[in-house]
Amino acid sequence: MPHSIPHFFESYANLYNRALAGEDVFGEVMDRFAPTFMAAGPNSADCSRNGHSFRRTLDKGYRFYRSIGTKKMTARRVEVTRIDGNHCLAKVSFCSDYVRRSGEALKIEFDVSYLLDTAGAKPKILVFIAGDEMELYRTHGLLHKTPAAADQARHPSGQVAH
Repeated sequence: MPHSIPHFFESYANLYNRALAGEDVFGEVMDRFAPTFMAAGPNSADCSRNGHSFRRTLDKGYRFYRSIGTKKMTARRVEVTRIDGNHCLAKVSFCSDYVRRSGEALKIEFDVSYLLDTAGAKPKILVFIAGDEMELYRTHGLLHKTPAAADQARHPSGQVAH
């Protein structure tokens, strides 16, 4: 069944923004993920189960994002490579808006790659691969050292829930 992968990530970014605003959309975010999925970062990879623990990770992750001044995320570009009739790879270029503690606005662009299962009625995220978010935040002055909230919000892969 053909899917609009760009639309999938535009609506995913919308859920992200609603969660940033404090809305409980965790069930809808979780519905985007396969029952078991992998999160990979620059230092490791981890398999996770889509359940209660993941919901707690999402809650902590969005609290962390709010704490560093994250205001909005936009999926600017989605490049899709079909692998076979049931899978595709999507490279998503995001742009996030932040407000530093000084009140200065900041935009940060970054990419995340996703392996999707497209066999069902809706795509499901099987794997997401992201760069070093914490280093990116430190480089842009949003994070001076890794706070406990960031440590708790991260997957063992080092990635905050995406």
